[in-house]
Amino acid sequence: MRRYKVIVTEHALLDLDDIAHYITLHDGPARAEQVGRHIERVYSSLSALPQRGNHPRELLELGNRTFREVHFKPYRIVYRVLEREVVVLIVADGRRDMHALLARRLFGA
Repeated sequence: MRRYKVIVTEHALLDLDDIAHYITLHDGPARAEQVGRHIERVYSSLSALPQRGNHPRELLELGNRTFREVHFKPYRIVYRVLEREVVVLIVADGRRDMHALLARRLFGA
């Protein structure tokens, strides 16, 4: 089976830090660590089957099929599959305004 290298961008790492900080404040550090491990497991699993993620609906509305996403509810992990790499671009709470976040982070709008 062909394996892909999973690369997590600086923005996605900052997203993870923000999520951990929020959870630590509201549910404690143990819960933050647990959620962080689950999210990491989800995006690490993309090394084996990167095409399994769906296309974000907000981008499909624009006809864009460049990006994909997987979930660890309520978190959405947005990534792009390149030749032999999976690049994780965004890790965000899906309850956020995803239209604005995707536009800003993926298209610089």
